[in-house]
Amino acid sequence: MSVQKFDTVVVGGGPGGYVAAIRSAQLGMKTAVIEREHLGGICLNWGCIPTKALLRSAEVYHNMKHAADYGLSADGVSFDLQKVVKRSRGVASQLSGGIGHLMKKNKITVIEGAAKLAGAGKLVVEKDGKKVADVEGANIVLATGARARELPHLKADGKLVWTYKHALVPDDMPKSMLVIGSGAIGIEFASFYNELGADVTVVEMMDRVMPVEDEEISAFAEKSFKAQGMNILTNATVEKLEKGSNSVACTVKTKDNKTQAITVDRVILAIGITGNVEDLGLEEAGVKIDRGHVVTDEWGFTGVKGLYAIGDLTGAPWLAHKASHEGVIVAEKIAQDAGNKEIKDLHPLDKGNIPGCTYCRPQVASVGLTEAKAKEQGYKVRVGRFPFMGNGKAIALGEPEGLVKTIFDDKTGELLGAHMVGAEVTEMIQGYTISRTLETTEAELMHTVFPHPTLSEMMHESVLDAYGKALHF
Repeated sequence: MSVQKFDTVVVGGGPGGYVAAIRSAQLGMKTAVIEREHLGGICLNWGCIPTKALLRSAEVYHNMKHAADYGLSADGVSFDLQKVVKRSRGVASQLSGGIGHLMKKNKITVIEGAAKLAGAGKLVVEKDGKKVADVEGANIVLATGARARELPHLKADGKLVWTYKHALVPDDMPKSMLVIGSGAIGIEFASFYNELGADVTVVEMMDRVMPVEDEEISAFAEKSFKAQGMNILTNATVEKLEKGSNSVACTVKTKDNKTQAITVDRVILAIGITGNVEDLGLEEAGVKIDRGHVVTDEWGFTGVKGLYAIGDLTGAPWLAHKASHEGVIVAEKIAQDAGNKEIKDLHPLDKGNIPGCTYCRPQVASVGLTEAKAKEQGYKVRVGRFPFMGNGKAIALGEPEGLVKTIFDDKTGELLGAHMVGAEVTEMIQGYTISRTLETTEAELMHTVFPHPTLSEMMHESVLDAYGKALHF
């Protein structure tokens, strides 16, 4: 078997890996991607994209049930779960095929199989237990992603206890469900199944749901979830799961140290993720691993010559857009170190400017520091708020529930953070993300003309409110 040689070899075809490969090829490097399962990775096939398709179905279903609020009539509204799932899988399949087209367009070699490091700059690729390729790369980029975390007493079986993968393709609609963990994954699935009629309980070990979000936004979201019928248990842990023939008896320890028994049809584990570091030959290569993730510098360099790592494999935040951006950075760093004069303004990723989005109802989005974190770091802050109920477009849409919150440094006017809850905030947050990237102050934001009537006007009003100048509330 002849050795295939490349300038850059990317292990993993997810949103970090395939983007790194495309940028590498654009910069004139002979590039290969090794993928063991699906181009597009977890995000496209089993994460970001199919979950958003499910949530869109739930959103349309919700709107149809409330047609009368808009002067419309929709009688006997129902859903076909298998058709909802089929649509979700079709969306993922369509986009996965698109990644294959991009690989061909950019003349990137795709090798199917599982890769393992086999010495400096060398990889062995196996499929179905048989070696299919020997590969050499002057530079190797590890982008193998991550998977759902399990605990010894909380293990998925795919039937009664699910990970996100199982939750995406249910055989039937559970009447009741317990979701362990209230991060983005847990809350999105809780929102989806609750919308379709399941009796949903969410258990969160921290003192509030969505604990990485600003406390005020988290409280707003929790109040909304409860109003929708969700049972929220915070400061609580699941001590035991006992599986029956078609149900699970859950023992939950609550904040007062008492136990509560909850029996549900299905359980979803959403207690975090851990990097896919196994069976790659990392330890033998001298790669440092910390708590299930590869340790790198700001350029994705592992400390081993010619070996880089990006995306979920390297730790938080576990976001596709973070992985993609790192993919571009590592490809350009490799090219620059090789003498490519095309790279002009290469700089490391500022994680403080990475937006986070959760597509539950209501949506939640944020970028930068929370109010508490800003104060912890010694800032004297100015905080602005504007409620959706004060916005004409929100009321016209029938979406008056929500809040936009902005946090500024009182001394310099720097936008320290922005936090939103409400309809379409996952689209709006990019305005504040660009503002932080451009190092915009309150003055530029105040002088910006926002179109009317739009939800984005609330962003302007929130900035004005931070300085006592709000016009419409």
